[in-house]
Amino acid sequence: MTDKKPKSVFKEGAISSGFIGESIAKHQTKTSIGAHNIFLGQVRADVIDGKTVSAIDYTAYEDMANIKFNDIREAAFEKFDLTCMHIYHSLGVVKAGEICLFVFVSSPRRKVVFEALEFIVEKIKANVPVFGKEIFEDDSHQWKVNN
Repeated sequence: MTDKKPKSVFKEGAISSGFIGESIAKHQTKTSIGAHNIFLGQVRADVIDGKTVSAIDYTAYEDMANIKFNDIREAAFEKFDLTCMHIYHSLGVVKAGEICLFVFVSSPRRKVVFEALEFIVEKIKANVPVFGKEIFEDDSHQWKVNN
């Protein structure tokens, strides 16, 4: 066991399609990989009490969240035959239609990536202290309820 601080998964603002594409491209040289799977969490323009969500402002207990993300990562590597895994989550304001969560897993076999990705995303939603304040088109706001 090491006292090394876990790597931060947080990115300021939305996660761009360019960043996602570059992440995928970097894996083309890893020829032991036979399958990738990706989860992209996108901000929805939900209508709540007649008001439309225009963005979510994400905050987190960053040190604790990074520890939880690292724990999930280690549990997934123990449970599944993964070659690599990447998790990125937004902080700050992310507009409706933009990406706020990017999870990318790779394995020699396809079945593994489907099972691992579902495991990881469910653990993130249940265990990581990341909070979203929904911002409505009229600039009012409320804390988001995860579902």
